[in-house]
Amino acid sequence: MAKSRVLVVNNRTLSLKQLRGRFEALGSDTDTVEPAAVPARLDGRYQAVVLSGTKVRAFDQEYYKPLVDLVMNADVPVFGICGGMQILAVAAGGRLAEGPQRVGGYEVQVDKEEPLFTHVKPTVTVFHRHTLYLQEAPEGFRSIGRSEHAPVEFLRSDDGRIYGSQAHLEFRSDGLEILRGFAQLYQ
Repeated sequence: MAKSRVLVVNNRTLSLKQLRGRFEALGSDTDTVEPAAVPARLDGRYQAVVLSGTKVRAFDQEYYKPLVDLVMNADVPVFGICGGMQILAVAAGGRLAEGPQRVGGYEVQVDKEEPLFTHVKPTVTVFHRHTLYLQEAPEGFRSIGRSEHAPVEFLRSDDGRIYGSQAHLEFRSDGLEILRGFAQLYQ
């Protein structure tokens, strides 16, 4: 049986090696591309798309337009990590706001009925490194995880194809288990 392939969009994350390593540990091959070089279509080459975190602000909709177009027109599961989630949320009309700087492990309550959280408890500890927060789920999405600092720690599109995480899931064991839940959607 052929291995699944994941297209990882590198939005200038500091932890690309760790993110790719997580998916490879879960049995997927990974290819990396910069946002400006994303293909117009996946043409069956990939079973999932992952958007890394970013040091660039998610507000630059013109810069991210090819990436957003790819994600919205793809027929595979998509997962936006930290800034990757924010890019998708802003493109859908979401509002980000500055908040307290959070670096390290933080507890988040997740909706256990979601397949993404099959392998974790209702409260997870995930790694954060950011100051921007999504204030509410944009139209076509819903919050599936929350914390005392953020009403939208995890996001899911209404059709169940697009997911997002405020946290960097490439770190900590709960992060790996959440990515395992995502991998089960495409493997």
